[in-house]
This record gives sequence, structure tokens and C-alpha cells, in this order.
Amino acid sequence: MNITRLTPDPTGLVDWPTLSNDRKSVVTVGVFDGMHRGHQAVIGRTVELAKKFDAFSVVVLFDPRPGLVHGYAAAHNGTEPGDDVHDTQALTTIDERLRFMRELGVDHVLIVRYTLGFAAKSYRFFLGQMVGKLGMRTLVLGQDAAMGKDRAGDVKAISTLSAATGVFELDVVDDRGPGHVRIPANAEPQMPAEWGEPADPFAAMSKAELRAWSKKHQAKLQRTWSSTNVRYLLSQGRIVAANEILGHRHAIEGTVVHGEERGRTIGFPTANLDEATVRGYLPVDGVYAGWLVDMGPADANGDGASADRVASDDKARIADGSPWRWPAAISIGTKPTFSETTGLHERVVEAYAITDDWLELYGHRVRVEFAGFLRPQVKFDSADALVAELGRNVEETKRLTA
Repeated sequence: MNITRLTPDPTGLVDWPTLSNDRKSVVTVGVFDGMHRGHQAVIGRTVELAKKFDAFSVVVLFDPRPGLVHGYAAAHNGTEPGDDVHDTQALTTIDERLRFMRELGVDHVLIVRYTLGFAAKSYRFFLGQMVGKLGMRTLVLGQDAAMGKDRAGDVKAISTLSAATGVFELDVVDDRGPGHVRIPANAEPQMPAEWGEPADPFAAMSKAELRAWSKKHQAKLQRTWSSTNVRYLLSQGRIVAANEILGHRHAIEGTVVHGEERGRTIGFPTANLDEATVRGYLPVDGVYAGWLVDMGPADANGDGASADRVASDDKARIADGSPWRWPAAISIGTKPTFSETTGLHERVVEAYAITDDWLELYGHRVRVEFAGFLRPQVKFDSADALVAELGRNVEETKRLTA
């Protein structure tokens, strides 16, 4: 898979590469944050049609997320976010999206830096560039896709343009999943109060109750298969439901650093992630079952493998059954049992790998995958009570990851 990074000039123009003088392309466009089932369906269709037509399969991938760029600009007098601005709402890293695209068989990924100048171009201009520069013969989109200035290029408008010009075909994939859900307009992370995976709070509601709830919370209708819905589910601790939409386990990545080392003293040594290096959407506070994957030593910036390469050993480290992969009990929160004593209230991520081996992971980039919610963060009366609960968490993690 060939990966090309492109940065628009100050006017928003992109110097698109010429992929071939005689071979056409099947193109799809988007952010693909989370690489959920809908994204996989769109990209899979792109690869399928490219093989059918003996064309290149091409993904035009926008980074950073348009939502981050426009939101930051609105809050900073039109200034765009720099490379030092961390997108806490991004579900997945570019690296992870590229891993999926490689596995799906994509030929070319063009990573375009999303800027306000680029966003101001019309969808007609953009699609003209796709045809003229990339040799696009077919554009593959999901049903709710929209592009260009003011998102004027929806599926209906693009279909009309395709029919009028005859220079490319539009192939629309049903990427919505099983219907729609309603999400509060200003949803905030809410840690479950009970032990065990949270149930769907709407399952027992009547239609009248659901309408009343939606009105009270100004809930907006969203596709079931959407990055927005995945974020909402993770913010409520509903890992199993989020993973079902993703079609894979939600994960974050970060660099292991020295922590308080309290876990070691009570028999549960943990890999502590440096918050500044964590990439991927952090679920709400709580204790989770999942996996810890060693991605190898981090580079000077605390990052793992470059997005421009996905090494074969990285894939081996992620795969089930890998010697660099362990079931893990994962804690996200402020350590309420000890915070009053230590005076430390920062939110931290810790993963206790369930293995008899001694792990020396300091300075390594690790991947933390989530399988299910175990319990909320609570303050225990003593260290012994905490140790007893951690033992139960480990046994439940073994069950969920077996």
C-alpha cells in the first residue's frame, strides 16, 4: 500500500500526484475515524470495484478531523490547530486506520491535511481534481456522505453531477447499520454506577418514554454505525456495544512511564501511560477488561511506528496469540482510594498485564484494547479491600478474554 501525505497551499490547492497515465482509479473520501463497520463497507466496496475494473483503489483520508479544525477555528478567531493540538475526540490514530486499509487491500492512501482553505473549495472543484489528477472513474460513498464548501456535495448533488458530466460514476454503499439512535446534544461522559457491562438504558423504554427523554435531552438522530455513536457509547462505559459497531475492539496507544509504583507494592504492577502521548478516545473512568500489546520502543517523540509504514512485526504484536500480547485489567481514573493521601488527582491510565513473566515496558509504546466494563472507580476503605477487588477484576478479565 502506497501512502502519500499532501498539504494544501495557503489557497487550499493540493498538488495531487499522478498515479498513472493510463490506469483509472476507484476513489473514496473521508476521515474514517474509528474504522467502524460502515467505513469498512465503503472501503471494501472501493477495493472490490477497483479489482473488477483493473483500477487503483484509492482512499483520500482527511487529517486532522474536520470537526477539530472548524471547532478550533471558531474558538480561536479563525486560527487553525497546529501539530501540537491533541484531538481528544479522535477514536483512532492515523496508524490504526492505515492498518485496516492495508488489510482491506487498498492500493493508495492520500493523507490530505485538512485546512480551512481546502474546506472552502466547492465539491465540484474537488471532484474535478479527482477525475483530472487521479483518473477517478468511480467514486464510492456512504449514504450520508457530504463534501465541499458548506457540505453542499451530498449524495444527491454528486449523483446529479455524475449524470450530467458522464466522466465518473457514483457508487453508494448503505453504511448506516441497523437504523438510527438518538444522542443527547450536549452528552457528557457518565461513569456507570453498577458493576458489570452497562445495559442499554433505552431498551426498556416505551416509544412515549423515549420521545420524552429525547425532548428533555435535545437528542439528535444519528446513524447507529457512526463515529459519533461510538464516542457516545464509550463515554457511557458501554464497551461491548461500541465494539459491535466498530467490528473490532476499541483501542488507545501510549508510552509507558514510571508512575507511583503503588501497584507493585500491592502485588499488581501496572504499565502506566503518559497522558501526553495517549492517542485514541479514552472511555469514561472505570475499570475494564481487555488486552495490553507491546508495540516496541517508542521514538524520540514518544510515538510508535510511523504512519508511513506499518511494519510486519507491529502486526504480529497486535495479533491474537502473539507473545507480546497479554490479557489485562485496565484502570482509567484518579485512584480515589489513595488520592487524598497522595494529593494527586490527575486522570491516569494503568494496565495490569495478567502474566507470570516480568515485563519491562518502560519507554515502550503500548496498545490497550478494551473488551468490557468491569466496575466504576470507587474509594475502598483499605488497601486490603482494594487488593481483594483487584483479584476479582483479574478473574473476570480472564473470563472475558478467554
